[in-house]
Amino acid sequence: MNYSDWIAQFLAGEPPRSKSLVVTIFGDAIVPHGGMVWLGSLIELLAPFGVNDRLLRTSVFRLAQEGWLGAQRDGRRSSYAITPDAMARFVHAYRRIYAPLNVHWDGSWTLVLNGDGGLNAAERGAVRKELLWEGYSVIAPGIMGHPAADAAALDELLKRLGVAGKLFVVQAKSVERVAGRPLSDLVAGGWDVDGVALGYGGFIARFEPLLAALRAPGAAAALTPEQAFVIRTLLIHAYRRVQLHDPQLPVELLPTPWPGALAYELARGIYRAVFADAERHVEAVLRREDEAAPAAEPAFFERFGGLA
Repeated sequence: MNYSDWIAQFLAGEPPRSKSLVVTIFGDAIVPHGGMVWLGSLIELLAPFGVNDRLLRTSVFRLAQEGWLGAQRDGRRSSYAITPDAMARFVHAYRRIYAPLNVHWDGSWTLVLNGDGGLNAAERGAVRKELLWEGYSVIAPGIMGHPAADAAALDELLKRLGVAGKLFVVQAKSVERVAGRPLSDLVAGGWDVDGVALGYGGFIARFEPLLAALRAPGAAAALTPEQAFVIRTLLIHAYRRVQLHDPQLPVELLPTPWPGALAYELARGIYRAVFADAERHVEAVLRREDEAAPAAEPAFFERFGGLA
């Protein structure tokens, strides 16, 4: 496979939005190296994707306005770093991306109830938005639920939004010896599982030939560090778009076979094939602006179950 042609065809057919691409590169490549990057290095990292200086400056300016990035100046140079508030969200989101989809169901649901209306309109809107992003569904007016909720992530979310102690958070199970509908039926009405499956299917169709090419004899020698970085970034960008719409339902409540499992293994295979060369490019670019730029933190090598 000609990797330059594959990259060019991908960018022509599915050009990433520059602001979203910056977020992907920060989460995948900058955060493991300390979370800060000089603007010159960021310009160099984005150049192979067709993002010019002006477009990049606009993107980071908007991300700074939205509270994702903080800017600093040192003479005529500018640097950007993940803000402390945004760092927790980055870490949580990317932990989801690199973790295997093997959540199992104990038959219970976590329900978040507004109850007696303890939230104002702005708080209700913020809670609804964040819980939907976490994979919850609206079960009934004022009630959102998930069958495999992460309690620690929910607690962090409610504290971050300033609504801790204002909502009822309970676990629910079917009552034995009562002829009610099974709680598993809530999945069909609560989530667009078919839409998520279609997204995974498109991802698999796009990247499966690439994995086959990377596993061919001599493939590694034909790949430059910059190409490896671009492939790794496009992989995570595309996977992130699908996977962050996945509500992370337990495997017992998903159709069989679930394409998310195949998509994860595909992403894992490609990432492991290119990450080392990609890291050489990232470190070289970062150290052209900052000789003391740190190497990737140990947690980086735990992605996808281990990169060794």
